[in-house]
Amino acid sequence: MTYKILTDTDTQIKYVSYTLDSVEYKLAPINDGGVLKHLTESQALEQATKVKDWKSKSANRKLAQIKEIRLQKLIETDYLAMSDNIMSEDMIDFRKQMRDIPQDFSEDKYDELLARDEQGNLTHIVWEKP
Repeated sequence: MTYKILTDTDTQIKYVSYTLDSVEYKLAPINDGGVLKHLTESQALEQATKVKDWKSKSANRKLAQIKEIRLQKLIETDYLAMSDNIMSEDMIDFRKQMRDIPQDFSEDKYDELLARDEQGNLTHIVWEKP
C-alpha cells in the first residue's frame, strides 16, 4: 500500500494517490466546512477499499440490469404465449434467446448488451424483436 499526496497543477487542489493491491486510486479531497482537505492515510485506505469493492461488483450490477431488460422484453411478448395464440417461429426463437441470455453471454459482453444509442435505445441485436 502506498499513500501519496499530490497536487493538481492546474487547480492546486491536493488529492491522494493510494495504491491497494497493485491498483492506484486517485482520491478527491473532502469538503470540510467549505475547505477542501486531502484524505488522511486511514481515510484513503477506507475510500480505496470502497472503490475497489464497488468496481469488483460491476459485473453483478450489469447482469442485474441485463436481467431486468430481458424480463421486460419477455413481459412485452407474454400475451403471444397464451394458449389461444399461435406464436411464430421467430417469436418462439426470440423468447428462447431472451431466456438464454445469462448463459449465452460472458461478463466481457455485458457492456455490449447494455450499449445504447443517442436516443437511449438498446443497440445490441439480441434485443430486437422479430
